Amino acid sequence: MTEAIRKNFASDNIAPVCPEVMAALERVNHGSAAAYGEDPATAALTALVKDVFEHDAWVFPVATGTAANSLALSAATDPFGAVVCDQSAHIANDEGGAPEFFMHGAKLVPIPSADGRMDVADLDRALTANEGHGVHTSPIQTLSLTQSTEWGTVYTLDHLQGLTARAREAGLNTHLDGARLGNAIAALGCRPADVSWRAGFDMLSFGGTKNGAMAARQS
Repeated sequence: MTEAIRKNFASDNIAPVCPEVMAALERVNHGSAAAYGEDPATAALTALVKDVFEHDAWVFPVATGTAANSLALSAATDPFGAVVCDQSAHIANDEGGAPEFFMHGAKLVPIPSADGRMDVADLDRALTANEGHGVHTSPIQTLSLTQSTEWGTVYTLDHLQGLTARAREAGLNTHLDGARLGNAIAALGCRPADVSWRAGFDMLSFGGTKNGAMAARQS
């Protein structure tokens, strides 16, 4: 990576592909392979994810984080429902309406925070207010959190578990936008399983592009 790229903070996905990733792409770019996830590379990826996250998993490689988030949320939320997220969330500010489009009309309900980390008490107030409107509002069906956050802050494991526990009480599905999950794992010194399914999440959008891959994200 050149010094000019290293000092460019406009975005964390402007750098070239990691050399090791490019070499891996060249190794598999030969012969023929079945489409629609039936190829050996996708099978190997699924096995690796299961091993790294210490849990059974369905893995769906897609080209962008917007696609991963939108497809995951559409699978968890009815068209008449809503997703609660932090006001700084990428799904609310930087994905051009794609989550609402793929959810066929479901709403995003942003919650204000001081540093990109949703507070359990604020989530509780939002859920209580939503329930109070009855049939006149879109019911909140999914909680979406971002780790690391858009502010660069990191949720502690206890903080995540408190939020997902409250979501479970309300019968919500849970989604984690992990565009920078590797950074959070390094900062927390934890295992990938600790910050994902053990923290109470049903779905994870795991970023590859921001870590040197070529247009890669797993949902």
